[in-house]
Amino acid sequence: MDRSKVYFTSMNCKVGDSLLDKLDRLIVAAGIEDMDLEKKFVALKVHFGEYGNLAYLRPNYSKVVADKVKEKGGMPFLTDCNTLYVGKRKHALEHMDTAYANGYGPFSTGCQVIIADGLKGTDDVEVPVEGQYIKTAKIGRAVVDSDAIITINHFKCHELTGFGGALKNLAMGCASRRGKMEMHSAGKPDIDPDACRGCRKCLSVCAQDAITISDRTAHLDKESCVGCGRCIGVCPFDAIEAQMDEDKDILNHKIVEYAYAVVKDKPSFHITVVSDVSPFCDCHGENDMPIVPNVGILASYDPVALDRACVDLVQAQPMIAGSLLYHNCSGRKPSDVFTATQPRTRWQSTFEHTEKIGFGNSDYELLEID
Repeated sequence: MDRSKVYFTSMNCKVGDSLLDKLDRLIVAAGIEDMDLEKKFVALKVHFGEYGNLAYLRPNYSKVVADKVKEKGGMPFLTDCNTLYVGKRKHALEHMDTAYANGYGPFSTGCQVIIADGLKGTDDVEVPVEGQYIKTAKIGRAVVDSDAIITINHFKCHELTGFGGALKNLAMGCASRRGKMEMHSAGKPDIDPDACRGCRKCLSVCAQDAITISDRTAHLDKESCVGCGRCIGVCPFDAIEAQMDEDKDILNHKIVEYAYAVVKDKPSFHITVVSDVSPFCDCHGENDMPIVPNVGILASYDPVALDRACVDLVQAQPMIAGSLLYHNCSGRKPSDVFTATQPRTRWQSTFEHTEKIGFGNSDYELLEID
């Protein structure tokens, strides 16, 4: 197999030449203009950032991409799916409020915001994939309905997967709430009796009749429950919680299969900004200082090669004094910055599984653009 091409530009800028100018040149060099976008709905998949987090990508990057799509006659929209955990993005109203508060709106980006899996995270489509772990991926309807997808990714460490980049943005980011639960958990949800008010909303979405109400509290029959997670999406009191008990390697394998489901029948292009490489996901309502200096921006048609290039570039950077990585290693540069930052993870299993299922190519050629 030929090596995949990954294009790279550094964070260095000459006077009068901004990072946004460099991003525009980068995506053109990487071939974004070869995409047929005329009259096409184009999903720009981003992470809007949890409220309180300041490591997420600035919306200015998205505007460059949205403008390029419109130049090609496409109709771009910014999108993400609702979160499984309790935060400020667990349903579409809070999610859009958070997106706007963090600067993602039609005036700053030039396109609209659509939450892909609907009001409560239950509007999804089952996409056949027939993977080792996933038979049908539960993907947000707006992503499935789009004609093309462009991911704009913030590369960082992650407490469960080791790192987060294009594959995770495609998989976990495009999955509905039940899709997220399928990746995170081999088990069933739990109901907190202290939080439950017996409102009965969960009964209306349980196709297995696994939930009953007594003493004004919902009770779950785990023998009948299939773990679809729809009850989590409709509970107005956050009384139903997913149990994230999946093995970390299996989680990475499921992410690979979900990412493949998103792009297998759809034109796609992928952009990753390697800056503010924080120790944790942007889903946190806070962010720790970066573990390494800012690196640059990368783009490719191959999300696997793109992630692998980002991993290698971050591994080559010096540590930032005072960071979590620096603290974990007592100031001595480790051979693997991701495992040193998040010791319970094994990021390599991601690429082991992409190779196993024949998705993408982790063997890449890095082409630098000024």
